[in-house]
Amino acid sequence: MTEDKPMVFIRGETISLAPLNSDHVEQYAAWENDIRVRVYARNAEPKTIERFKQFFESIDGGVKNEIIMEIWHNTDNKAIGNCGYHNIRWFDRICVMGLQIGEPEYWGQAYATEATSLLIDYGFKELNFHKLYGYIFTPNIASWKCAEKNGLTREAVLKKDAYINGKYEDTYVYSILKEDWLKTRK
Repeated sequence: MTEDKPMVFIRGETISLAPLNSDHVEQYAAWENDIRVRVYARNAEPKTIERFKQFFESIDGGVKNEIIMEIWHNTDNKAIGNCGYHNIRWFDRICVMGLQIGEPEYWGQAYATEATSLLIDYGFKELNFHKLYGYIFTPNIASWKCAEKNGLTREAVLKKDAYINGKYEDTYVYSILKEDWLKTRK
């Protein structure tokens, strides 16, 4: 999916974060249904294009418990995944970060690391979150290395928490506090 530049919301060095685009529902459905992409996202059911269209139709102006953005490759001029904040607890200023690079040819090139950095920066500076979490299944080594590169620390292990590829796997709970993140920024 190559097209004109998106409305960039957060600009990074090699990737940028842009609003979700209802014209990209076919691409979103393809990512969610690709076995290579969905294995660690734990998508338990097929996702249709119609379901993504319904998602866009249901967006309203109320208090949101998630903020999702496209990950846009600056040079290739293409959406390669999505990321955002989920299960937002506005009163506590806490949420879970999530990220998926939907295009496998872009894996292993530090785009997830850069997107995570952009999420952390925006989450603490602009949204004033107090704490950010990441839940990562233990076989997803690239994701927990990405979290650690961005200063998140492993806070807990949820034993045999997810059924992946025929067996139960642990889930690592990573987190970063704004006060600890600020210390690294000096």
